[in-house]
Amino acid sequence: MLMTSPPPPGTPYHRLARTDRHRWWRPILGTVAVLAAYIFVLTAAGCVVVVVTELGRLPKTADGLPDVGPIAGTAGLLLSLAIFTPLLLMAAWLIQRRPAGTLVSVTGRLRWRWLGTCAWVALIFVLVLIGLGSVIGDDVAPAAATWVGWPEFLLATVMLVLLVPLQASAEEFLFRGWLLQAVGAYLRGPWVPIAVQAVLFGAAHGWGTPWGFAALAVFGAATGWLTVRTGGLEAGIALHVLTNLVAFLVAAALGDLDTDETLADAPGYLAALDMVVVCGFAAVVLVLARRRGLADVVPDPSPWPRPAPPHPPVWHAPPLHPAQPEPVVSLEEPAP
Repeated sequence: MLMTSPPPPGTPYHRLARTDRHRWWRPILGTVAVLAAYIFVLTAAGCVVVVVTELGRLPKTADGLPDVGPIAGTAGLLLSLAIFTPLLLMAAWLIQRRPAGTLVSVTGRLRWRWLGTCAWVALIFVLVLIGLGSVIGDDVAPAAATWVGWPEFLLATVMLVLLVPLQASAEEFLFRGWLLQAVGAYLRGPWVPIAVQAVLFGAAHGWGTPWGFAALAVFGAATGWLTVRTGGLEAGIALHVLTNLVAFLVAAALGDLDTDETLADAPGYLAALDMVVVCGFAAVVLVLARRRGLADVVPDPSPWPRPAPPHPPVWHAPPLHPAQPEPVVSLEEPAP
């Protein structure tokens, strides 16, 4: 059985990879291994899709890819990103030799009640964002968008409700989880790890408008700060899931599910509005976390059992017949 080493009590989230098993090369090797495994899985899945397309004589797009429709195409995209979660958990356990739960929170698990609280707050702020965006701007929905009808919308809704949480949480595991802790393994303070993963998060969504990139970077920085201050990924997962789910549902209702536009392509007013909403969500969540007394460091006693010593002391049974004391012999003559 592979032995893992948990972080000691009092360790903040961004330092959870810094256990007594930490070596300078483990975060680097883990990152390379995850990327290599991700490329391998995507390549294998792509080969299967190509074979099925050729055998089934399915139609192709202008790029030579199988034309499976917007719902199946979006499902494939969401699943391709969800692959990151098991790969990252395995890398934390197998390469960094630490409990996989350290990637989730300082308690080693997903705190479901706290996740539910953050989800309600996120839903309110996302609805405010959608409402204000539709009022302020006139290009939130495409001009030619029309209602797709209930059968197609319900099918898309089922797919999105099942897969968007997997996709959004996988991105949180990657950026606010793995990358934040990988950089935090070398630095004591949280600010540089938060900034690094926020910039990479914005770059990973493509280069659109400068405002769009700024909105993505602010999203990454705010959720990164929430992760450190609340000791886990729950707040970032809640906001990410609700933001993507509502946006996908609006696109599905208007027949625009196959669009390749993201927040990176947002105009200035919408990006600025998104930054305000994200910062407002972060402020409310921090107040709720403080009132709840949420743990932001590994609690004492530690949630992880400490490993047994490699060589336990040998216990010797006491003798069945304890030795009797020898009689004392005196060489002096007794007094008369």
